[in-house]
Amino acid sequence: MSQLKPLGARLLVKRQEAQTTQGGIFLPETAQEKPKQGTIVALGTENPSNVKVGDEVFFSSYAGSEVSHLGQEGYLILPIEEVLCVVE
Repeated sequence: MSQLKPLGARLLVKRQEAQTTQGGIFLPETAQEKPKQGTIVALGTENPSNVKVGDEVFFSSYAGSEVSHLGQEGYLILPIEEVLCVVE
């Protein structure tokens, strides 16, 4: 099975799934805001930061490039600079 390996100072992040509201209001997928939180799946070849695989991070709304791999969606490749914070 092939794996994605980011190059340079980039990260591969699995975006968290969107949460449903308790109010029961149905919003079409196109109207839902995408989560700005995810888990680091892979590190690039240059990792000047202290982040590691498995860390949960927050990133900006339009950060990175969305990619799908082996039919799975919800992955982002983003520069380390676009990570806003690490959840501890």
